[in-house]
This record gives sequence, structure tokens and C-alpha cells, in this order.
Amino acid sequence: MRFVVVTGMSGGGKSTVMNMMEDVGFYCVDNLPIFLIEKFAEIVSQPNSELPKIALGLDVRSDHDFVEATETLVSLREKGYAFEILFLDAADEVLIKRYKETRRVHPLVVDGLVEDGIREERRVMKPIREKADYIIDTTNLLTRQLKAELDRIFVQNEEYNSLMVTVMSFGFKHGIPTDADLIFDVRFLPNPYYVDELKKKTGNDKEVQDYVCNCEEAGIFLDKLTDLIRFLIPNYVKEGKHRLVIGIGCTGGKHRSVTIANKLADALRENSNFGLNVFHRDITEKK
Repeated sequence: MRFVVVTGMSGGGKSTVMNMMEDVGFYCVDNLPIFLIEKFAEIVSQPNSELPKIALGLDVRSDHDFVEATETLVSLREKGYAFEILFLDAADEVLIKRYKETRRVHPLVVDGLVEDGIREERRVMKPIREKADYIIDTTNLLTRQLKAELDRIFVQNEEYNSLMVTVMSFGFKHGIPTDADLIFDVRFLPNPYYVDELKKKTGNDKEVQDYVCNCEEAGIFLDKLTDLIRFLIPNYVKEGKHRLVIGIGCTGGKHRSVTIANKLADALRENSNFGLNVFHRDITEKK
């Protein structure tokens, strides 16, 4: 039997993940009262249980409730119950944006600011986050990318070290992304913007990619950059980092940075055991 506890920050994507888990054959139970968690684990762990895959959703409702829930999970592990913890997280600014879009009230600050609720929730959730087997950062993940990460862990059963790497292209004229951990400037490469037939295309088009990469410097840079990132990743994992954002910048964020970001992501995907997604921040025209 595979028993997974799905939890994380409010707005991190738990409801979406629970639906996805159900789609791949998990029996899903959400918001089970805390006093029933241990009894539920006891029942589904019976040798004659007909439920081979179970996902239990766990939300923060109040400080006291979640502290009690965390203590219950610790107690279950001490008693020998086997289960995994999947923790869903996202950057604070993204969580705030999601709350504003849905007009939801944060469960920990009914009459206060969402920012205060998120800050308090991080404090409450810290113990269970530290015990999580998998941490998925959904900050820049599309739904299909999130599904692919769950598939890797719970369907293909691949090794997973809970590091989510985002390769982000951007334009310096629109500002450096504040959430980037590493920034690389590719404005030294040939600029397709000044080629009439390429100006309105992007680094997602083969013609632009061929133009940008048709110089010795591009290949050398990509090789060196890939080697550097592959060296850094296991060291970041060793230090407990769960989210790495690599910014690739050019002037406008449409041609060179998009090309190099795509090429870097392709290289990193080979024999990777970490989550990876590509995000092109400035590929569309700014108003």
C-alpha cells in the first residue's frame, strides 16, 4: 500500500493535486477530522485492505489544529505506520496573487491581511515541511507541468530530490526578476531583433534559435553554463534548497534569452532527478 499525506501552504495547489492523484488511481480523502487520522491509518493499513493507493489531504485551519495534526503524524511514524508527505509550496507574492484572484479569506487571519496569514502559516507549517518526503514549488508551474512532476513521483516512481529548478528568460529593460537565484546575461550573442524576418519571432522559433546558436560563443557558453548548473544543483540539494530560479536575460526577453533558456533546460533534462520547468517572463509585448 502507498499512503501519501498531501499538505502545504494554502494556495499552493493542494486541491488540484488531490484531483490529479485521484486521476492516477489514488483513493483520496480530504479534510479528515484530526482525531480520525490515526484510526483511518489503522484501517487502511490492514493486510486485507482493498485500497492500494491512498492520498490524505491535510489543510491548516488554525494554529492549534495543525500543531495537533503534526503531532499525530509524528506519532504514526513512531508506531511504524508507513506514509509519505507531499508538501506544496509557492512564493509569497504568488500566494497573495492567488488569494486575490479567488477572493478567498486566509484561514489564519479572517479579519487581517493575507500577507500576515501567510507569514503565520509558514511558522505553523515549518515542522511538517521539514519532515516532508517531497516538496513541490508551484510558483511557476503550469498545470501540465505539475501533473508531470506528480507522474514522476507517484506513477513512474523515479528518484526525486524535491528541488524544483525554473529556467526563466527575461528582458533587462523590463527589470531583473526579484525571485531569481542566479542571473546570466546573454546580450553578448547576435541579436535577431535587427534581422527583419526574425524581429517578430521569438526564441521558441527554430529560425531564431539557429541564428542565435550559429556562433561559436553560444555553444561554448551553453556548455560552460550547463556544467556550472549541474555542479551547483547537488550542492544546493545538500544544503536543503528546494527552489532554484535561473534567470537568463537579454535586452527585450524575446529572442536570445528565450533561446538560451530553452537550450539550457533541454540539456538539464538529460538524466535529471529534479523538477524542471521553463518560464518566459517577457516573451509577449508589454503594454
